[in-house]
Amino acid sequence: MSINRTLSSIAVLILLTAFIPVANAAGATAIVGGTIVDLADKAPIENAVIVVEDERIAAIGAAGKVNIPEDAEQIDVKGTWLIPGLMNMHVHLGLVLPGKMKAELQGESEAALALRMAKNARDSLQAGVTTIRLTGDRGHADLDLMRAINKGQADGPRIFSAGEELTITAGHGSKLPGKTNYDGPDELVKAARTQISAGAKWLKILISGGIATDGGGLAEALMTPEEIRAVIDAGHRFGVKVTAHSGSPAATSVAVDAGLDCVEHGYFLDRPTLKKMKEHGTWLVPTIVVTAPATQPFFERIGSPPWYLERRNSAGKAHWRALEMAIEEGVNIALGTDQMPAEPNDGTTATAREAQYYVEAGMTPLQALRSATIETARLLEAEDEIGTLEAGKYADIVAVDRDPTQDIKALRNILLVMKGGKVYRNKL
Repeated sequence: MSINRTLSSIAVLILLTAFIPVANAAGATAIVGGTIVDLADKAPIENAVIVVEDERIAAIGAAGKVNIPEDAEQIDVKGTWLIPGLMNMHVHLGLVLPGKMKAELQGESEAALALRMAKNARDSLQAGVTTIRLTGDRGHADLDLMRAINKGQADGPRIFSAGEELTITAGHGSKLPGKTNYDGPDELVKAARTQISAGAKWLKILISGGIATDGGGLAEALMTPEEIRAVIDAGHRFGVKVTAHSGSPAATSVAVDAGLDCVEHGYFLDRPTLKKMKEHGTWLVPTIVVTAPATQPFFERIGSPPWYLERRNSAGKAHWRALEMAIEEGVNIALGTDQMPAEPNDGTTATAREAQYYVEAGMTPLQALRSATIETARLLEAEDEIGTLEAGKYADIVAVDRDPTQDIKALRNILLVMKGGKVYRNKL
């Protein structure tokens, strides 16, 4: 049975399992009394008013300067700081990792996968993450879930998806259950076009070894230059961006020269490669939580095997140094975790902890916040719709208990979540 048919048959079940929004978008809503954070490092707007009509911000500004419709429902957020909805650029809603987790999900049906992904999407939204980029999921369930969310049939973040990852025989991810691998430029070009035809807005290639695959060095260039160039050319001909899983300086350098748009992880990237990325405008999504020491309890909880922990630990110091150098060189950085956005991590969520790591590695709190909002919107080429709180943009709004541009740990306490004019979390 295809994923499309499966999702059609369980659409009602998804609706029944989805939580009911705290408020809906019928009529106007006015969010009053909070302080709006300015992502351009300007003065914040205190005692602010945000008027929301339908899915978008209709008006925004200081109290007394914004007209509140008489019939508007008012949400008092006095004492909070208002920021755009957070974004996470490296998510697998159907994530399966080696060890106990993989064993428990062995033989997972298409219906079970779809429902697990729907739950993970709802949890992401509850964590204040209103937009995600999916970097490889099974059987195009991600694309069907994206369409269901867009139609209002399921609750979750806005989804930008790369469809299925493009892997090579013996490469990272090549032995996942049901995986089809592609070898040579011709096979990879056809595979790229298949993802685009299915609705993917990104393509993802795996050009080096990875932590979750037992074999193939993390810093080794496993995909040939010809294969890399073929996929990037195929994607760009259709206006689709291409990102690459890579821990390899050599493979990354080849890909950047070919026009690669984004690098995932970058475990062993060196300064010359990062300088080249800066020069070409290539983005980096660090996923530093994957190798950071504080994440160890997560891997213990999912029963990771020794070889997996060894590969993870072997990359830790180099990965951290690559992040520090990327910040020093001014590389475009967009926040992404390679864990579920709401995954418990060091007393908070993976998304909030990732941003905190960026500050520890050299960013200012404002830069880290931008990496999860306005910069991610630029990566997606969606800055006209999301990423900042402005009239005309989608009403994706999060409230926290203090100014995150002064203390990034404010992201640990999400009080209010609104996406597209609907409130999905209200702890005020």
